[in-house]
Amino acid sequence: MTDILNIPVAILAGGLATRMRPLTSKTPKSLLNVAGKPFIAHQLELLRKQGIRKVVVCLGYLGERVVEEFGDGHAYDLEIGYSFDGDKLLGTGGALRKALPQLGERFFVLYGDSYLTEPFAPIAEHFERSGKSGLMTVYRNNGLHDKSNIVFVDGEIVRYDKKAFVPEMLYIDYGLSMLAPSAFSKHKDGEAFDLSVVLQDLLRAGDLAAFEVKDRFYEIGSISGLKELDALLGGKSLGESK
Repeated sequence: MTDILNIPVAILAGGLATRMRPLTSKTPKSLLNVAGKPFIAHQLELLRKQGIRKVVVCLGYLGERVVEEFGDGHAYDLEIGYSFDGDKLLGTGGALRKALPQLGERFFVLYGDSYLTEPFAPIAEHFERSGKSGLMTVYRNNGLHDKSNIVFVDGEIVRYDKKAFVPEMLYIDYGLSMLAPSAFSKHKDGEAFDLSVVLQDLLRAGDLAAFEVKDRFYEIGSISGLKELDALLGGKSLGESK
């Protein structure tokens, strides 16, 4: 079994979170209260249970608040590093490109508003066996929790598009990826771009593995998602996987 102790996780938490305003007018989304504590605290606790030891948080808007709250991660038995966008927001892809020196030869990528219970170790094993530069996890969503954006057939991603939807899209990007630094070879440090561009480029090049997960995702990227997760983590069971 793959030892994930030495595989870092990059958390993408640098966006403006405009959909969540006014809650995020003065508070970064990662620090929104969920079941009595900042959301990112729940993420860190879950990652520690997964066996993760190193986390790099990619920050932008109000990011210094996150550093002040969590420091080096000692309280969570984690090593936490930080990468800041700088004078301009770099997007999810640009933020990762800038954080590469802290991330090593392969790493997980987790969105800063996602709470994911799927075991990480089998995903890492699949990625390493694939020999590819990237891996995307997919979930059969059937348009239930968000807009499905993936055509997935016989273990392969046939199409991935977050803008042009077709009826055959029954799956969705689960919100957890694995990448090698080579996935960013087309992009320069300081360039602003979205992670979806990287994933689409890898898909076109036949360099993107796929892993189907069974646990549904939870998120705080919407008010309804925030309320749902607050209730679930406030003492109730996460329920059965869909």
